[in-house]
Amino acid sequence: MKTLIEIHALQNFAPSNLNRDDTGAPKDALFGGTRRARVSSQCLKRAVRQHFTGLVEQNALASEDLALRTKRVLDVITESLVKKGRPEAEAIEKVRLALAAIELSVKDDGKSEYLLFLGKREVSNIADMIDEKWGSITANVTAPTEGKKPGKAKKQAAQSADPDLKKALNKVFNGGKAVDVALFGRMLADMPEKNQDAACQVAHAISTHSVEREFDFYTAVDDLKPEDTAGADMMGTVEFNSACFYRYAVVDWEKLKENLQGDAELAAKGLRAFLEGFVVAEPTGKQNTFAAHNPPEFVTVSVRRNTAPRNLANAFETAVFAKKGESLTRKSAEELARKAKALQAAFGGEEKTFVLNLTDAKLDGYGKVAASMKELLDMSLTAVKE
Repeated sequence: MKTLIEIHALQNFAPSNLNRDDTGAPKDALFGGTRRARVSSQCLKRAVRQHFTGLVEQNALASEDLALRTKRVLDVITESLVKKGRPEAEAIEKVRLALAAIELSVKDDGKSEYLLFLGKREVSNIADMIDEKWGSITANVTAPTEGKKPGKAKKQAAQSADPDLKKALNKVFNGGKAVDVALFGRMLADMPEKNQDAACQVAHAISTHSVEREFDFYTAVDDLKPEDTAGADMMGTVEFNSACFYRYAVVDWEKLKENLQGDAELAAKGLRAFLEGFVVAEPTGKQNTFAAHNPPEFVTVSVRRNTAPRNLANAFETAVFAKKGESLTRKSAEELARKAKALQAAFGGEEKTFVLNLTDAKLDGYGKVAASMKELLDMSLTAVKE
């Protein structure tokens, strides 16, 4: 039986520039015929992954439960081998050759060709395997033929490598039971069989209402400037907006457990960490300038079975408009609840919904109310395990 955990949040940010485009302007999108503020899903997922690091410091997650996204895998594995007593220069060469055996080449600057998303256990196991196979990893095994194109050279190196080494390395490339790899997935271009489909999907956040860009004109003065000299020593503009964002994500519970090699306990810890991070983690763009630290004031979690995911963005297809004295967040919450109930009545399916409502929105029976975020998470996890 397929179980989906969906989280919807309304978050009203003060003037800010949380997620910039290539010109430095706040990202936006056309939706429902009007311009909306936008924060990309990649930005939101990055904030959640940074929250995971904080949970390690709080002992809510183990460091080994997470992954590294890096081009510097050579340095990480080499460091581990040096700690095992291997000479650094020789370790660097052994790592290069071992990675070449599975077509993961390292460039002259010591970096891989692209970012690798590897579980920390995975990296540790690779180092252990290289240490174990130390004697069989030799330069003549994987040396490419002179003049070969890079792609052909990689394939030649892999084909000529020790079969036992290749088999052993292939076994340890399994995601390492890293929560963030299990949730967000990964693609290894040279090892497509080791790709991992994400258990989680995150939508771009969009404002529930229309927005217009605004501009902050700023100046700065040289502290050591002579007093008799007038004028600014630097000036410019920063674009910003203020918006109530609708945010949505969905987690496939069975896929999450599968990606974590059947570890239901770790899956539950990872799910709770994700839901918590989705609520409290913020994009960091221009926060030193704007300090827009505004937590969500309306959050719902739905545990749904044997039904398709339901992004509720269409609750805001017609841009919400708040009259003088009305709360934009409250009106948005009421529209969200109305759309959720309409879809449930039309399409059905088993559903348990829990709501954290700080807006005093009238929900007309939508969801079971939680008094705090902790209670919201507790009820949601209990429903998942039932």
